[in-house]
Parts: sequence; structure tokens; C-alpha cells
Amino acid sequence: MHVAAINPEYVNREQVPADRLAHEKDVLVKEALNEGKPEKIVEKMVEGRLNKWLSEISLDDQEFVKDSDQTVAHFVESKGDKVSSFIRFEVGEGIEKKADNFIDEVMNQIKD
Repeated sequence: MHVAAINPEYVNREQVPADRLAHEKDVLVKEALNEGKPEKIVEKMVEGRLNKWLSEISLDDQEFVKDSDQTVAHFVESKGDKVSSFIRFEVGEGIEKKADNFIDEVMNQIKD
């Protein structure tokens, strides 16, 4: 249920590819420097923003849907288990929607 609602990309932080992590860090550093922040502060800002981003995309670090006081990992551990993987299906994913022109459709009906 949680995976369907929140749509995490990875089970935990360790699964995030290093190149994606580096890219996100570069983007956050440039953002912070463009805001005019001193370089001493930028590192801590980037670390905080990177942790927030990681908690949004990794299932274990997300707030549990039914109880926002705990993370998914804490909830699963309290039940004596661990999440190793997940699969998310989205209804209609990959289906192309037929796009008709309403005027052409009406004109075709009039011709008949």
C-alpha cells in the first residue's frame, strides 16, 4: 500500500547509484552557491538537502503512511521483518490513449 501511494524509487539509500547521488549533490551545490551562501555553509546545506532527497526516494527512510511518527523501516522492524525488494504496478502504464479530434468525429458522423 505504501509503495503504491508514495512511489519510492529504491528500498534503501545504499541502492541509489553513485552517479545519481553525485549528480544530485552537484545540482544542490550549484543551487546553494547561486543563492549566495558562503562556501562554509554550503557543505552543511547540501548534506541536509541530500539527506532529505534520499529519504524521499528510499522506501526505508520514508514516513509510514498510516503513522507519520515512524519510518517504514521502523514499522517493518517492529513486525519482525525487513523489506528486501518491491514491485510497483501502475494502472494504465504503457497504454497509449487514442486522441480523437472532436470536430472531425462529428463531421464523420454527419457524413454517414
